[in-house]
Amino acid sequence: MTSPSPCSVPTTRRFDSERDTMNQLRPDPFSPYQFYTAEQWAEFRADTPQTLSAEELQRLRSLNDPIDLGEVRRIYLSLSRLLSSYVEASQRLYAQRKRFLDIDDTQKTPFIIGIAGSVAVGKSTTSRILKELLARWPSSPKVDLVTTDGFLYPNATLRDKELMARKGFPESYDIGALLRFLSWIKAGARNVRAPLYSHLTYDVRDSEYQIVDRPDILIVEGINVLQVRDLPEDGKMVPFVSDFFDFSIYIDAEEAHIHDWYLERFKLLRQTAFQNAESFFHRYAQIGEAAALEIAEGLWRDINRRNLRENILPTRPRADLILRKGRDHLVEQVALRKL
Repeated sequence: MTSPSPCSVPTTRRFDSERDTMNQLRPDPFSPYQFYTAEQWAEFRADTPQTLSAEELQRLRSLNDPIDLGEVRRIYLSLSRLLSSYVEASQRLYAQRKRFLDIDDTQKTPFIIGIAGSVAVGKSTTSRILKELLARWPSSPKVDLVTTDGFLYPNATLRDKELMARKGFPESYDIGALLRFLSWIKAGARNVRAPLYSHLTYDVRDSEYQIVDRPDILIVEGINVLQVRDLPEDGKMVPFVSDFFDFSIYIDAEEAHIHDWYLERFKLLRQTAFQNAESFFHRYAQIGEAAALEIAEGLWRDINRRNLRENILPTRPRADLILRKGRDHLVEQVALRKL
């Protein structure tokens, strides 16, 4: 695939800053981002082929995500083309560095893409679609997808640490294990294990792993993957998860929309996954709808909204690209970092 030509960039539309809310992007002359409407962004698709079928897309999208092939053509084919240029540039730089340093090294360094955003905003759908599109490039790269859910501490540990009510917050993750995993991946190690997570039991699977064996591209999806930590006073190196990313994406939307999507998903899960007696949330399927929705509102208010405001949303400016969704769950704006 060829890289997007700078001369083909359409003129961007300035968005009315007076209509911005706390969670909206605020373009200004000093913004590090260039902003595009979904229609403008679609122009970057060029000759990128549509390789997904409607049946495949149905399999890839999450429970209450209305994405269709039109959205793939508008947003994801252009994004796939952009990422191809980044991957090609990264590979050229790596080859040049080996020549400069006279390194005789045949191992490949995977290109790592981080995808962040709130619960219920559509990270999983975006990650799965990108995985399929990237794997269907003419060069047929090997693409793997890992979610950071597997790096949560087991529920037993969270209970011991009194962190069950903060599950999903930065302190509920085994950051050391996640950093070691990414270090091995970047070093080109073979057969690196990533722990698996069960959304049915709401816990890390015991002694079950995903094997990641030197992919060309690795997608890492998680709500807090762009999170930073406190810097040490003595100047020692403190690696962040995002230090291992070659490109990062933040899925964004107004808080009110995410709240609505969260409740819609909760209602659907009560009718589906929660009906399973083995589900951690089975009890929510056994009570009345009004009582269940009151519980869902509490979970949103006390855990998910708080995590969004305190930990997730503040990482948005660290992303290379921001996909801004509207009320209908479809992307309305794209912000691409220019600095």
